[in-house]
Amino acid sequence: MSMRQKAKVRGGAAVAVAAALALTLAGCGGGDDKAKDPQKSATPQSQESKAAQPAPTDAKGSAPVEVIATSQGPAGIVLEINSAVRNQDGYLTISGRIKNTGSSTFSQMATWRGDEKTASPASIAGATVVDTAGKKRYYVLRDTEGRCACTTGLTPIKAGESVSIFAQYPAPPTSTTEVTFGLPSFAAATVKISG
Repeated sequence: MSMRQKAKVRGGAAVAVAAALALTLAGCGGGDDKAKDPQKSATPQSQESKAAQPAPTDAKGSAPVEVIATSQGPAGIVLEINSAVRNQDGYLTISGRIKNTGSSTFSQMATWRGDEKTASPASIAGATVVDTAGKKRYYVLRDTEGRCACTTGLTPIKAGESVSIFAQYPAPPTSTTEVTFGLPSFAAATVKISG
């Protein structure tokens, strides 16, 4: 091999080594920046995920919820109201559960629908909200076909079981902070409004 060929090989090798070194350094430099960014954002994400974790569940696997009012019904039936939320669209939504604490299946739900016979059978369409301060009673909202904006399709509740319920109303004025919720066959319950 001539000196000229050796010089070309050495020059080519030097270029290859320099290119590899440059890539390695660029990889290290870029890697450090990328490693720092995820570490910075990892802390808030882990805090967010801790905050978003569900509350511990009860023995049946459902998360415990706050009970803001309770009302007794017939034959060991209990109504628990979990929330009364006024939203920005001008609606008030009451949510809760009806529990059968009795020893036999409860099927006397016809009164809960009020005067409703067709559009929303097996429902809680008879539930009302009374704004005592404003002296006004509110009935469950209806869609264009007359169906209630409430729980429908209720079936007999077995002993020890419960069913989730909701009913939506026009919201009382913002000056009203509590209302009385009434469902036929249950005692009236005073409920504080949130939102």
